[in-house]
Amino acid sequence: MAMKLSVLNLFAFILLRNIIVSRGALLFSPCSSISWNDLTASDSAWVLDSTRRAAAGIILVSQDGVGDTTTVQAAVDQVPKGNSNRVKILISPGFYREKVLVPFAKPCISFIGKDNAKTVIWYNLQADDEDLDGQPVGTYNSATVAVESDYFCANAITFQNTAPAAKPGEEGKQAVALRLTGERSLIYRCRILAAQDTLFDHWGTHYILESFVQGSIDFIFGSGRSLYEKCHLNSIAESYGAVAASQRNNITDNFGFSFVKSKLTGTGSVYLGRAWGKYATVVYSYCQLENIIIPGGWSDLNDENRRSTAFFGEYNCNGDGANLKGRVPWAKSLTYKQAKPYLGKVFIDGDQWLNL
Repeated sequence: MAMKLSVLNLFAFILLRNIIVSRGALLFSPCSSISWNDLTASDSAWVLDSTRRAAAGIILVSQDGVGDTTTVQAAVDQVPKGNSNRVKILISPGFYREKVLVPFAKPCISFIGKDNAKTVIWYNLQADDEDLDGQPVGTYNSATVAVESDYFCANAITFQNTAPAAKPGEEGKQAVALRLTGERSLIYRCRILAAQDTLFDHWGTHYILESFVQGSIDFIFGSGRSLYEKCHLNSIAESYGAVAASQRNNITDNFGFSFVKSKLTGTGSVYLGRAWGKYATVVYSYCQLENIIIPGGWSDLNDENRRSTAFFGEYNCNGDGANLKGRVPWAKSLTYKQAKPYLGKVFIDGDQWLNL
C-alpha cells in the first residue's frame, strides 16, 4: 500500500474541494444528472461537420486528422472552464498513448467510443517513475486518465496502464489506469486494465456498470462510495492478490464498495477485500466467484483492531469461491435485510443523479 495518498492528504483534498464549491470560486451550475443520452451518440453524430458538431456540443477525436483534435487531452482542453452543459467527446477507434486529465472546473463531460477493444487510452507510468523534478510521481499521479470533475461518464473506452507487474519484493510499482476523484461519475461497458492498483476509486460517488476491471493487488482501491453492477473482475495475480481495498477511516465516512451481480475470475489466490481503513466497507451480493478466493476471504492488513470495525460482507453469492465455511470469523454472512442497502442504486443515492 506504499506511496498511496495519506489520510491527511485525503482530508486536505476534500476540505479544499468543499471550500472551493462553497465560496463560489468556480461559478458554474453543472448538469445535475446522467442519462442514457449522455452516454450515447447516433451514427450520424460521428459524421457531422465541425460547425454542426460545435452546435451539438460534440468534439470529435480522430488520429487521422478528420476530427477536431487528434488527442483526447486536446479535446478536453477545448471544453470551457465552468461548463454547465453536457459535452460529448467522441473518440474514434485507435490507440491513444497519452496521459489525460479532466479537471475539476470542467464538469459534464462524456467520453464515448464505438468499441472498447478498439478505442484505447493508454500510458505506462509507475509510482516510482520520476517526474521532471526528479521526484517519484506517486500512485496518485501515475494514472493514465484522471477524472476530477463531476458528472463525468464514459462508454465503450479502454483505460489502460501498460506498466509491468512488480517482481517479488519490488515496491513503488503501483500503476493506475483510471482515477476517479469527481462526484457522480458513470463508467459503462468500459475496460480498465493494469497490473497493480488498476482503478483508483479515490473519492466521490460512482456507478461502474457492465465493465471489465483487471489487475492483481488492490486493483480497486480508494475512498469512493461506488456500486459495481454486472461487472467482470479479473485477477492476473501470479501468487496472491486482492480485489478491493477500502480506505474508510472514520465511522462517519460514507465510503465503501458494493459489488452486485458481478463475477470474479482469473489466476492466483486473492482476497475479496483488504481493510485499508479502520472502517473499511466492502460487500459482494449475487456475485459469481471462481475458485481463486483465499478461503478466509478477507484481510485485516496486519491490524487486528480492524477486525471489529471493518464491514466485510457477502450475500447470496455462488461458485466454487463462494464457500463461506473457511471465512474469517469477523466477516459477515449477510441476511437480505442487512444486504438491502448495498443491493442497488440506493447505495449511491442514484435517485438523485441517475436518470437511466
